[in-house]
Amino acid sequence: MSDVLPSQPRRAGLIDQLRTRAAVGSALALAKLPPHTLRRLLRGVSTGARPASYAEVRELRDTVLSVSAFCRGGSACLVRSLATALLCRSRGLWPEWCVGVLSAPPFTAHAWLEAEGRIVDEPMSSADFAKFFTITATTPTGPAVPTPAEATQT
Repeated sequence: MSDVLPSQPRRAGLIDQLRTRAAVGSALALAKLPPHTLRRLLRGVSTGARPASYAEVRELRDTVLSVSAFCRGGSACLVRSLATALLCRSRGLWPEWCVGVLSAPPFTAHAWLEAEGRIVDEPMSSADFAKFFTITATTPTGPAVPTPAEATQT
């Protein structure tokens, strides 16, 4: 897969650059966790956040892509999506964080973000993906409801 570029390149100020670099560094560490541990951790992190709008997620994703050359790599989808989700959370927001595969060959694993029912700046549509699980914004009192695929894995 080729490099992923921001839809609108951004010149981030010093504070935004530091926040973004911290989010990317955290995402690199999180990407090494086993999937069940990562899901549990992200459920906790997303608790209490308000659902992010498409525009908010797109703007923060563009910031991640503008600041981090690593996240522009075609195979950096996990780190890119985690960094953007963490950056959203630093603003009290949470996108829908998704993991799945391409529905048609080659069956490639992929991580992406959705907001307002739409995939945020991916070259394919939601019909091209089969979701394994998602992490959405939850209220502190409401438990996260697992997707059918997730329920069979736990």
